[in-house]
Amino acid sequence: MNARTRALDSVVFGVDIQSGDVRGDAPSYALVVLDGDEAERDVVSLRKLRRLVEAREPAMLATDNMYELAADKDALVHFLRWLPEGTKLVQVTGAERPEPLSRVASRHGVPYGKKPMKEAEAAARLALGNVGYEVSAFTNTTTVKVSRGRSTGKGGWSQDRYTRRIHGNVRRRAREIESELDKAGLEYERDATEKYGGFSNAIFTVEARPKEIPVSANRSGDVRVEIERERRDGVEFEPLVKRRDRVIVGIDPGTTTAVAVADLDGNVLDVYSTRTDDTAGVVEWLIERGRPTIVAADVQPMPETVEKFRRSFDAVGWAPPTDLPVDEKLHRTRDIDYDNDHERDALAAALFAYDDHENQFARITRKVPPNVDRSEVIARVLADEESVEAVLRELDPNVEDEEEEESTHEPRELTAEEKRIKRLERQVERLEDHADDLKTRLDEKDETIEEYEQELSDARRKERREARERREVNRLERENERLERERDRAEERAGELERKLDRLKTLWKLDHSNFSDVAGDRNLVAVKVVEQFTRGAIERADEQFGLAAGDVVYLRDASGAGRRTAELLAETEPRVVLRDGGLSDAADEVLFDAEIPVGPADDVSMQEVDELAVARESDVEAVVDDWEERAEERRRDQNAAMVDEIISEHRAGNRGK
Repeated sequence: MNARTRALDSVVFGVDIQSGDVRGDAPSYALVVLDGDEAERDVVSLRKLRRLVEAREPAMLATDNMYELAADKDALVHFLRWLPEGTKLVQVTGAERPEPLSRVASRHGVPYGKKPMKEAEAAARLALGNVGYEVSAFTNTTTVKVSRGRSTGKGGWSQDRYTRRIHGNVRRRAREIESELDKAGLEYERDATEKYGGFSNAIFTVEARPKEIPVSANRSGDVRVEIERERRDGVEFEPLVKRRDRVIVGIDPGTTTAVAVADLDGNVLDVYSTRTDDTAGVVEWLIERGRPTIVAADVQPMPETVEKFRRSFDAVGWAPPTDLPVDEKLHRTRDIDYDNDHERDALAAALFAYDDHENQFARITRKVPPNVDRSEVIARVLADEESVEAVLRELDPNVEDEEEEESTHEPRELTAEEKRIKRLERQVERLEDHADDLKTRLDEKDETIEEYEQELSDARRKERREARERREVNRLERENERLERERDRAEERAGELERKLDRLKTLWKLDHSNFSDVAGDRNLVAVKVVEQFTRGAIERADEQFGLAAGDVVYLRDASGAGRRTAELLAETEPRVVLRDGGLSDAADEVLFDAEIPVGPADDVSMQEVDELAVARESDVEAVVDDWEERAEERRRDQNAAMVDEIISEHRAGNRGK
């Protein structure tokens, strides 16, 4: 439901002074009450008007001059504070410089008459149509104060207990209100004064109006709750409906739809592109940015999609005589930021449409009086093809402004105070003329101040960004320190485990120094690994785990050993030597003479853990058996060779004889 629909469903009071003066005694008012299709009319006193407002709580109390209800600004603020929370005071003729009611009524097509009852009805109907400004003297911030409901007294036997009870009740009620504000999701700040036993008072500054706060003002026993809206520095005017200015719209349709909006002075207001929004989404986006007067395309003829947008806004269409060249579009949009080619084309369409109408806009502007909306005149001239003069007559048919501004009540003799007021009003008018000259100078200073404020804002944003970066750096440093501590603990734990493993290995070696218990009844035999067939490797192995008689020794690299190395190994009297690689002839001869079996390691299935290893007993025995067979054959060959040598020597000796 929009604002206009809500207004039509509400009760609206329209008032105009009937006789007397609010500064004097017993003023009377013409009152018109609009409730749906019904209209009630009456002449009431100020007191009765207040009673009716309190009883019916209208959505708006409309008037053409707020000072018909209050004598001065202080009285007006008091009147606004008295109004029910749901009732707005609306001045339908404008803000600080109101227009004649007749002109406003004529502009919006509302019936108008000079009698007070007609003026009251015109004010009510204008407010019902969301025409006018809400008069406000308070912000949307509310103060909720919780304090003592009674004095703590001057003393006595039970004074401390009595004071503690009061302060405790204040603290309890403050906490209840804080809980209710949290449940309502309201933003607030709390300032509590702690006293003996609790709080002497607690003040909540809530970002909401009183009707939105789930707390009511009351006084109950020890605690008093007061609710008051924060007052502005002066009286402010807020339009009932935000004004939507006339704009020029450029549209580039397609898979990606781009829309650009410019004002009637050729200034780009906004641009966007979308691949997902439908026509309704684009229309909603445009409505939020103004009322399209011209809808433009960058090609000829105008695409059907652009034509649909034009018809939906009842706007004037514009398309170039021929398709706009890309280089001209690039040149026209060179000073404007855009994200893609579609936005560039939409911007070019809007700006070329403005260029085509620029001279016409200037001519219309020169003819429009200062008190008439130029954009409305331009829109009507373009849409209806009327002359500027005809449009001005339609917008402002009554030219006798002076007669309209005169009072329609019966003339009476002015009091001395009223004459003085009139004299002061004329003086104010002269001062206002002088003030206009000063405003020009103030505007220049305001621009300078805005520049400084922008620089200050940029500096604050930069400072906030740097502060966020510092906080993030600190967080990452803390995280890094935490991870480093975890790493150190993990490394320390790993070191402990390594040392424990080393101790376990040492204990295992000590416990199995002869490796005889490894086999047990599992048909396994321990194997002692020697990395190389060198004296140094054999000595290191002997130091680490000992080489004893009957050991199974595995030479990981058996090549290169000489006679003395083989003799060193033979002294340990191993049961068998398993080898990788070939033995030298000298080493092989030493081990054979020492009757130490030697076999390839590939014939034995071994499992190794560091310098420790185990093998199947059956595999070792097979290697030993195989060596013994080869050794027996080798001995037979040696014996045969020796017999042959003896025979040869014997024969040689016989020949010598």
